[in-house]
Amino acid sequence: MAPTDRERVAARRRRLLWAGILAVAGLVLLAVGLTVADGTAAWLEVAAAIVLLLASYGLQYVARRETLHGDDDRP
Repeated sequence: MAPTDRERVAARRRRLLWAGILAVAGLVLLAVGLTVADGTAAWLEVAAAIVLLLASYGLQYVARRETLHGDDDRP
């Protein structure tokens, strides 16, 4: 069963919301890791921040791809 337009829009908004939350969390961890923390904690925070930022980018990519190519499935 193909998703309706409302379901697609809702899924896109959900993905973009989670991408934004992950990006903000990643940027906060990156800032703390580069300024406040030192030693092993700083490296762990920076590594976690990079993972969160990459996950955010991935979610944004999926949301954009769905928006651009979502009409290809329609007859």
